Amino acid sequence: MLLIPTDNSQTLAQLKVAADGAARAIPPVWPLASSVAVNPWLGQTGLTLAETAALMARVSGTPVTMPRRWYRDRIASGAITDADLAAALAASPHAGKPHSLAALQAAIAHDPAPATAVPTVADLAAKASGIDWPGVIAERFGAWAGGYFDKGQALWAAPRGKGAYAAWQAVASHDLTPEIAGLAGFGSFVADAPERAAEALASAVAAMQLPTAALATYFHSLLVTLGGWAHVARYELWQAELAGRSDQTTTDFLTIRLLWEQALLARYGAEIGHGWLAALAAHEEPVSPTADQIIDAVLQEATERAGQSALAETLAAPLEGFERQPPVLQAAFCIDVRSEVFRRALESLDRRIQTLGFAGFFGLTASHQRFASDVREHRLPVLLNAGLTSRTGGEGATDARHTARAARAWGRFKLAAVSSFAFVEAAGPIYIGKLLKDALGLKANKPPRDPKPFADPAPDAATRVGMAASILGAMSLTADFAPLVLLAGHGANVVNNPHASGLHCGACGGYSGEVNARLLAGLLNDPEVRAGLVDKGIVIPQTTLFIAALHDTTTDAVTLYTEDQSTDAHRDAIAQAEQWLAAAAVLTRSERALRLPRAKDDASVIKRSRDWSETRAEWALAGCKAFIAAPRMRTAGRNLEGRAFLHDYVWRRDEGFGVLELIMTAPVVVASWISLQYYGSSVAPQQFGGGNKLLHNVVGGIGVIEGNGGPLRAGLPWQSVHDGHKLTHEPLRLSVCIEAPREAMTAVLQKHAGVRALFDNTWLHLFAIDDAGKLAWRYAGDLQWEAMGEAVPAQAATELAN
Repeated sequence: MLLIPTDNSQTLAQLKVAADGAARAIPPVWPLASSVAVNPWLGQTGLTLAETAALMARVSGTPVTMPRRWYRDRIASGAITDADLAAALAASPHAGKPHSLAALQAAIAHDPAPATAVPTVADLAAKASGIDWPGVIAERFGAWAGGYFDKGQALWAAPRGKGAYAAWQAVASHDLTPEIAGLAGFGSFVADAPERAAEALASAVAAMQLPTAALATYFHSLLVTLGGWAHVARYELWQAELAGRSDQTTTDFLTIRLLWEQALLARYGAEIGHGWLAALAAHEEPVSPTADQIIDAVLQEATERAGQSALAETLAAPLEGFERQPPVLQAAFCIDVRSEVFRRALESLDRRIQTLGFAGFFGLTASHQRFASDVREHRLPVLLNAGLTSRTGGEGATDARHTARAARAWGRFKLAAVSSFAFVEAAGPIYIGKLLKDALGLKANKPPRDPKPFADPAPDAATRVGMAASILGAMSLTADFAPLVLLAGHGANVVNNPHASGLHCGACGGYSGEVNARLLAGLLNDPEVRAGLVDKGIVIPQTTLFIAALHDTTTDAVTLYTEDQSTDAHRDAIAQAEQWLAAAAVLTRSERALRLPRAKDDASVIKRSRDWSETRAEWALAGCKAFIAAPRMRTAGRNLEGRAFLHDYVWRRDEGFGVLELIMTAPVVVASWISLQYYGSSVAPQQFGGGNKLLHNVVGGIGVIEGNGGPLRAGLPWQSVHDGHKLTHEPLRLSVCIEAPREAMTAVLQKHAGVRALFDNTWLHLFAIDDAGKLAWRYAGDLQWEAMGEAVPAQAATELAN
């Protein structure tokens, strides 16, 4: 083995800092039962896109932008103009950018070489030996991790009583597979390693003589090789810190992966020594973008500026004959982009219909226990902790939990090695009818119909009044109430889809939104709460009734939970609302059918949800590109193509700008996670995509793998962003447009450094809407704003070159 000179000054504290930094460079992934979108570059928000490109090239060899030909095609079609290119070039903060528009255009004509990751020891050993060591590691690690993290799928799950490193050490020390593959003595090597992960990490670093300067990106690259399993470990850390605790799973994983490196270096050091020296030297270099990475970031910025120009034109276009009348129906929907199509369709039916947009958890951070279940569902944004507990059931709730346990035991009996064959022979014929109904899509698409949920324990009267006032204020709904107000959560009822929860409400933690809507309707219909609201300046007429609803985004059917309260006085209004909702559903499905492969009309859209073979039951949030927080009059009647998150906000009613702060720090951040997950799954599907649905197998109830082994796949399946011929999601970073004073938005950014980093490094774009409803100001970073149209024009950039 070739020894590598290094300093010996590393301490456990230094290693802990490096390991923790690598852990936080990895994004978390939520389990399948409650999956939510995650920004794949969550750990890189302090970097620009070009700097992130340099980092990801080093640790994974993956891009962060589209291939250059993708941008050339848009330039050739006129979608990206010279003005867009010049403005993007002027906005780039990097010194190595082209000096002129002409230089940029010349560079665009050439395709850069694909990024190549700095090799790990396993990569070098594979090249030297002809043995696929990265594949062996991925298979053995995945086989162990699937059992370790199992959420109830396995009949015999791995014990969770000890930390991940100790659990792995107990298994790996008896695993003969690495030795059969060619790594003699690996079991003994693992058994002799220190029992504590921190000491094992330090021992491996010392044995491999790793330079301190190389640790950050080398550690990061090792976690990247574990694929989605590292993301699951990062989720454990996220959940622990949300609860005020800590978790070492991610650094345990790093230690495990490093021990493989140490063993392989000991085995193949003589053959790969010089290559390993070069790899360490590369990791010691500062992360700095190349000229090509800067150019690609400029091209991405230009693409987004073109999209922003189109959005500005849509918002500025005059509307005639769209004056609203006093509402007879108000319907609050989630800000989800799928709601935009339905809201536009519903409002087109009658000028007395008013829709509103608000985050789909409706301000209630509920940890909910469903009827006949002993599972707590956190129906709230994953950024937050639960603020109340709720359940359905009543006096029979305890019996229901026993029923749930019995059902799981029955399920295990059906699948057990001894009983499964006898079960199929004896009970198989009973399932023929069910199997045929499911296979032919004959089963009815039924929405959740659990009994009415309630808070348990119930908050006192003062707390309930405060909650109601806060939520109505955040919704900008404090006056002019219609006789009937619908609170519509959303969900998706699909079959044969491991990623079904990803079609539900992200603001509800990957669950459907009817529970939160029903809880809020009950709160706002409470006479004691209404009486208390009067003292807060909110008067809800006695004639106003709130009704919870559920919008099925796959079929666009809307279910009203009229059974939750007396509706006799509103029978006619409800009947009329149901007619409007049904008509709006037809319009919405007809529009959606234009985008869905093989969808001929609105009827064919309905059938997709029950089709076992359908890989695209709906497009979910594909295409999202904008977040707009403004009065509805700014967007009503304008076709935003189901690509905009719409949040109602009237800044003149927001004393102290507390609602603005809430919007910018919660819904905007959640929307950015959604936007960037779709972006990442499009530009880097091998690293941040979920793979091919046709090859998926669920493992541990956590996530999916492709085939029968290998790394867990995190992110969106390819079928969620691609229609088989082209991308259906245009990868654009989100443009956030808010009607509020710039000074107020600047104050929020000053207060919240993490949110400011998203905008300063252009992971998000921020615009101020003026009193005429136009995009008037662009946030330029560093708490500065520029008037729209002030960017350097193409002619000026060309003259600069001369």
